[in-house]
This record gives sequence, structure tokens and C-alpha cells, in this order.
Amino acid sequence: MTRPTGALISSIVASVIACVAGSVLIVGSDTATACVTPTVTAPAAASTGGWRPVGRFDAEQVANAATIAAVGAQMRVPVRGRVIAVATAIQESSLRNLRGGDRDSIGLFQQRPSQGWGTPQQIHDPVYASGKFYEKLLSVPGWPTMPLTNAAQAVQRSAYPDAYARHESDARLLVRVVSGPITASAATPADCDAAVGPWTAPVEAPIVSGFRTSKRPGHDGVDLAAARGTPIRAAAAGTVTVVRCNVVPASHGCDIDGTPRTPGCGWYADIRHAGGIVTRYCHMLTRPLVREGQTVAVGQVVGLVGSSGHSSGPHLHFEVHLESRRSVTAVDPVPFMAEQGAPLH
Repeated sequence: MTRPTGALISSIVASVIACVAGSVLIVGSDTATACVTPTVTAPAAASTGGWRPVGRFDAEQVANAATIAAVGAQMRVPVRGRVIAVATAIQESSLRNLRGGDRDSIGLFQQRPSQGWGTPQQIHDPVYASGKFYEKLLSVPGWPTMPLTNAAQAVQRSAYPDAYARHESDARLLVRVVSGPITASAATPADCDAAVGPWTAPVEAPIVSGFRTSKRPGHDGVDLAAARGTPIRAAAAGTVTVVRCNVVPASHGCDIDGTPRTPGCGWYADIRHAGGIVTRYCHMLTRPLVREGQTVAVGQVVGLVGSSGHSSGPHLHFEVHLESRRSVTAVDPVPFMAEQGAPLH
């Protein structure tokens, strides 16, 4: 996928902000959701006199945060990346498009022409500067699961690398405000990959087995010790891509409990979320309560906790995967969910 930057992004950013700021949440009879693009070509906030202040941030700062988030949306950067970008700009410039700074630093991110970020005129363009920040961020291996301050530092190389972390909660608030409650599209989920939406823990239960421990190096998720029949909720809005009984031998079936000697995930479902993120929910009690191709809202019940497949007792095995054009990578759900504001217990 070609990622637009510079003048190309400048030509589309207004319509992107319009889509992000003006989209609406639609709930159908099966609680499915859709991303609806409004037929406007300017930021929705502009029609009411511009962006309003948010907390300690004035209208100018909020507008700059909206531009940063919109560029990220156009580049299909996951929400986590947009939060990192806004937090970085809060630290570097207080979300002001500065004409100067330390040495030859310029703009929202205080990027330096002498360090190869672009010409002074380019860097002073918030759209260009945001695009360059995201380009660098996306080139950092493992950035989605890094602590925010580490990811920002990998891009910026600041003399104060720990300072970014203090702005994370403000950045989350701003991204949420300027982006609005949009979710993945039922018909064309790829068109809404940049959708912003909340996350929630799939069940409220203690972790009894962690991610790729020394005893279980192939354990690509975490086990949550919820009681049999506990509702399992979609961790975020998305599209169901897999509903399957996975057990060996197949004749064992998934409608009865498995054992520690029964290979497989039992009844399970996969949900694809914005930004190429996939969550997996294993060992369900019965066939999942959703179907392949169905869109689901955050918190929607997708199944019930059981013990099918490779299991010694009722629990939810929960996985998070990051998709790219080259691979699908399992990541530790604990720090990932904490970064989404939905910690596992």
C-alpha cells in the first residue's frame, strides 16, 4: 500500500477530517455497526465556528490535533499511532505550529531540516510534518506494543525521552474528541481501517496463564479464568472473519469439554478491527453467537466461556494479532489492552 504524504495529503486532509469528525454510529437489529461517510468536504467543526477548546487545550491546539489524527486516518495508522503522534506534538510544541525552536527545529513536532525531515517550508506544514512523523513511526519494529514514550523516542530522539509519557491521557482524549465514535464498515471493512473506537476487556477475570511463558513458549495469548457460561464480549468494534470448531480429532467435536490432551482451540471466533488488528476468542461453550462477515460493536456478546478444545477447565483464551502485508504477528494482550485503556485483570 502506498502511503500518501506531502502535497497529496494536503489535498485530501480536509475531507478526511470531515469523514472522521462527522461519521456516525449506526446500530442495526443485530447490533452491527457501520462507518458512514458524510457528504461534506470540510471539517464538521468548522460549520460551528471552528474547533472548541478541550480541557486545557484551546481551539488552535485542538485543530492541530485534528490534523494530526486525520493524516493518521488517511495513512491507515492504527489509533495507537495517532495517540503517540498527538502526545509527541504536545511535548514538542504544545500543539502549536512553531516557526522556530531549539537550533533549527520547526513546527508541531519540532523536526529539523538539518536532520533530513524536509525543508523549513515543508516542516511548517502540519500535514506534511504529521505524514513524516507517521512514516518514521511505521518503520520502527514493534512500535504498536511499545510503551508510548519508547515509540515516540524512537522517532524523535529527544533529549528528554521520558517526557512523552505524561501526555498520553491528554492525547487519548484529543484523538477521541476529534475523531468521533466511528467503527468498521460492514460492507467494506478496509475502507474504515482507520476508524476510532473504544476497547473493552472481553471478560472480567484473572489471568491464569500468560503470553509465551517459559513453560508454554507457544502460548500466543493469555488465559482468563472466567466461569462457565460467562458472556464473552468483542474487545472492539470490527468484523467477524472466522467462526470455527477447531479440535483434533474432528470427530471429538466442540460441544463437549476438551482435555489438556485435546489439541485445538475448540469453538472460537476471530474479529478483525481497525488498523489490521485481529482478536481471537477460544474454548467457547457452544458455537459462537456471531457469524462470519458480521460486524460487531465493542462489548457485543460473541459467545460464552466454555472448555472446548485444548483445555483443563472453563476459561477464555484471548489473543491479539497485528496484520501486515508480510506477516501476522501475535503480541502480548496484556500491554496491548492496557495501551487501549482496557486492561486485563
